[in-house]
Amino acid sequence: MKLHELSPVPGSTKERKRIGRGPASGQGKTAGKGHKGQKARAGRGMQIGFEGGQMPLQRRIPKRGFNNIFRKEFATVNIASLDKAFNDGDTVTIEALVASGLVKKTLDGVKVLGNGEISKKLTVQVNAYSETAKSKIEAAGGKAEVV
Repeated sequence: MKLHELSPVPGSTKERKRIGRGPASGQGKTAGKGHKGQKARAGRGMQIGFEGGQMPLQRRIPKRGFNNIFRKEFATVNIASLDKAFNDGDTVTIEALVASGLVKKTLDGVKVLGNGEISKKLTVQVNAYSETAKSKIEAAGGKAEVV
C-alpha cells in the first residue's frame, strides 16, 4: 500500500451541498431559503432568545435574589465521621479525607461541622471549622489547625 492509494472508508464522507447553482441542482434559485422573510436575507442572524419583537421570556419573568460570584463553597465533614474514620493520634489532612472517601470533591476547601461526638485526640488540618466543631475537637484533646 502506498500513500496515494489511501482513501476514506466508503460511506464515511459526504459531498458538500452546492447551493445556488441552477435549477437542476435542487438547491437553485432561492438556495433552500424559501421566499423572502428575515431568514432568507443575507447576513441573517437573530440573537438568542429573540421572539420577533415580542417581549422575550427572559425579560418577562420577574427576577429575584442575588448570586454572589465570590462565594466560597466548602465540602463539609462532620466530626462524628472523623471519629469513625481515623485512629487516636492521627493527623487529618484534606488529602487523608479524600483518600478515606469522606470528601469526594474539595471545591473551595473543606469545613468541619460539629454534628456528633468525638472521643479521639486528632490533629485536624482543614480550611474552616464551625465553632462547635472546633470546641469539641479541642475538648477531646486534639488540635484544630486552619490551613
